[in-house]
Amino acid sequence: MHISEGVLSGSVLISGGALAAIGTAIGLKKLNYDRIAKAGILSAAFFVASLIHVPIGPANAHLILNGLVGLLLGWAAFPAILVALVLQAVLFQFGGITALGVNTIIMALPAVLCYLICSPFLHKKSTLALAAAFVCGFLSVLLSALVLGLALVFTEENFFEVAAIVIGAHIPVMIIEGLITAMCVAFLKKVQPTMLPGFPEK
Repeated sequence: MHISEGVLSGSVLISGGALAAIGTAIGLKKLNYDRIAKAGILSAAFFVASLIHVPIGPANAHLILNGLVGLLLGWAAFPAILVALVLQAVLFQFGGITALGVNTIIMALPAVLCYLICSPFLHKKSTLALAAAFVCGFLSVLLSALVLGLALVFTEENFFEVAAIVIGAHIPVMIIEGLITAMCVAFLKKVQPTMLPGFPEK
């Protein structure tokens, strides 16, 4: 779900860069020393998830895992996702340097929003916790697609049809991401519940 170079207007690029800088600053402030290893692992998972991608107009469809990253890192998802996006842009030309801020907002802002919405339910009984995890994975991709669509529409109104195609093409990804996030949460609740938000980290 990366937007390529040369697609967005200057005002959208600048706005995205400013918002990404604010989010990253907050994330770095909340990323304490004990969570750096976790952030690195999740950043790597985010990086690897997008290696297999299908071009859709000016964007790409692929696994994202931003819901899982957001659920486990909260605001620290911003720097974790930013690092992965920089490597993707430099090594594989996914997205681009000028679109880095907007692409960070597309991936990280929904991750943080879903963390704020879904993390309180992870303490509940297993059925509710897994439902919340599925919603987190599903909703994070949906919101990312919507933010991407808004970035395209604010650049050029004629991009509305392209934005609709991008959102529709990601519906299968939304379902898959929801299932993956639910399975990861179920696994962590059994073997390492302290990795989930709301549990005291040692």
